Amino acid sequence: MVKMSHGPRSGSRMTMTKRLKDRGMPRINSYMRKFEVGEFVAVNIDPSVHKGMPFHNFQGFTGVIEGMQGRCYLLGIKVGGVKKTIIADPVHLRKIKV
Repeated sequence: MVKMSHGPRSGSRMTMTKRLKDRGMPRINSYMRKFEVGEFVAVNIDPSVHKGMPFHNFQGFTGVIEGMQGRCYLLGIKVGGVKKTIIADPVHLRKIKV
């Protein structure tokens, strides 16, 4: 028997699949998005962009921008009672109104 792979994208077939109409690379505007510290954003992973992709368990979570690290943003998220900081490219983030 072959052992199951436990890579970073294992168990994410449905999460990392685009609809037929949405396939292909995202528009250039999504790469150029700007966020301010303290803004609320939702994690919406774009599977066609591998750079700056957060772990697939964070898909759909909401967090607060805490700062920048290179071209990516530091995002504070509460998971259960624990505060976690993830790094995500602006392609994988959507601004929300709270």
